[in-house]
Amino acid sequence: MKIAFTTKGKDWNAMMDPRFGRTEYFFVYDDETEEIIVEDNSDSTQEAHGAGPKTAQKLFDLQAKILITGNGPGGNAGVVLEKAGIEIYTGAGEMTVKEAYEAFKNNKLPLFK
Repeated sequence: MKIAFTTKGKDWNAMMDPRFGRTEYFFVYDDETEEIIVEDNSDSTQEAHGAGPKTAQKLFDLQAKILITGNGPGGNAGVVLEKAGIEIYTGAGEMTVKEAYEAFKNNKLPLFK
């Protein structure tokens, strides 16, 4: 299963980005194959409006089933992600990617509603 993290960097030690729509990168980890994909999302930081839905489209293209982030997506993106069946976990904004993954595995992150 592919797990996407909103991050400020490209590896396990990168800090999480608390933002969804304007996150710098997606760090995607497939926990079945152990494959890692890093997707640059920096072009979204230039968007005046609509960054969330555009970022949600990138997440669909990456085929992630779980999103781990800091604050969660905004209203429009949240609805789109929910309808797509992507589970969203928040509260990881002050962690590294590795810490966020461990917190997720240990059921320490709240499910976004």
